[in-house]
Amino acid sequence: MVTGFPNFLTWVIALLDVGATVACWRLTRNEYATVAVFVIGLYVVAAPRIVNEWDRGILLRLGRFQRILTPGIVWLIPGIDRLVSNVDTRIRSTTFSAERTLTRDTVPVNVDAVLFWVVTDAQKAILEVKDYVTTISWSAQTALRDVIGKSELARMISDRAALDKELEAIIDAKTSEWGITVQSVEIRDVSIPKAIEDAMSRKAQADREKDARIILADSELQVAEKMAQASDVYERNSHAMQLRAMNMTYEAIKEKGALIIVPSGMVDSMNPAVLGLAASRMRSGSDEEEDRTPPRERQT
Repeated sequence: MVTGFPNFLTWVIALLDVGATVACWRLTRNEYATVAVFVIGLYVVAAPRIVNEWDRGILLRLGRFQRILTPGIVWLIPGIDRLVSNVDTRIRSTTFSAERTLTRDTVPVNVDAVLFWVVTDAQKAILEVKDYVTTISWSAQTALRDVIGKSELARMISDRAALDKELEAIIDAKTSEWGITVQSVEIRDVSIPKAIEDAMSRKAQADREKDARIILADSELQVAEKMAQASDVYERNSHAMQLRAMNMTYEAIKEKGALIIVPSGMVDSMNPAVLGLAASRMRSGSDEEEDRTPPRERQT
């Protein structure tokens, strides 16, 4: 639809009408000056436009692209020039999602993501695409569905950064032709059915239990190896075995009031003098406690 030319004709007809009306009048020089000032005032009111710092204007002259309007005050020719749109060049975000999309391993998922993009070429964004904001949203959603279909659920959950980069490359390849650059893509949430979530939880729990049992078996194996090495040492050195037995006995009877029953064979294998010395020490400790007891308590 041509819009600039009818506006131009309207202004021409209006000016001719004003000129014919003025020609029919018998005006003085001052009155002609007043009419001229009035016409110029109408132009001044209709001609200026303001473009914000973050915007870029698209100027059409008689329906054809003329130039990109930079921030500040710009002057248009009424009826000939038209400011089509102010393109926002700031970074913008667009949310998009894919509902119940099957992954490569046939798991239905709901994915929410956000796209950060910026217009780098206002001319292409306006002249190449009718509604670039909506087009970007649909393009991002289509790319998300394609990536989900090529990825497995485990990768989507554990490696989101790689999926973000892949989505960014796919979307940017499409939007670069429209003068739009993709800054980044971020997957915010991946939702899976409750039944599959429970199955994954049980599998993770079973894996952890398996790892725990493997660690316990490895620990027992290491302990058995050390005990086998110790038995070899005790077998080669009988005194070491006696010292170990004495240490075990001491550990058992060092606590006050402890009682231990030592087999006769174990007593024979130990040094009786050492056992007697330990018993005498325990006895002397008992006598010292009795000496510290008051006489009245002893009588009672």
